[in-house]
Amino acid sequence: MANTVTRAHLDQKLALAKRCSKEANIAGVKAAAGATIASAVPTLASVRMLPWAKANINPTGQALIICTAAGMAYFVAADKKILSLARRHSFENAPEHLKNTSFQCAGRPHPAFFRP
Repeated sequence: MANTVTRAHLDQKLALAKRCSKEANIAGVKAAAGATIASAVPTLASVRMLPWAKANINPTGQALIICTAAGMAYFVAADKKILSLARRHSFENAPEHLKNTSFQCAGRPHPAFFRP
C-alpha cells in the first residue's frame, strides 16, 4: 500500500524542521557566549601578566583563540541539540512495537548495565 505525501504533511515537516533549527541556533548562541567569556578571561589575563604571552601573542592571536573557542562551542552545542531533537522526534513517530526498548529474555533478571 503506497502512502501519498500531502502538502499539509510537507508543511508540517518544514515547520518542525524550522523550529528544530531555531532551537539549535539558540542553544549554540548560548554556548558560544559562555565559551567566549570562559576563553577571553584567561587569554586576556595571561597576555597582561605572563611575559611569554605578552611577547608572543598579539591582538590577532588573542582574537583567534577566543573566536575559535566560541565557534567550536556553537557548533558542538547546536549539533547536540539537533541530534537530540531528531532522536526524540524519530522515537515519537516510531511504531509502537519499536518503542518497547526493554530487553526481555528467558525470564532472567537484567544485569544492571542492561536495565532501561
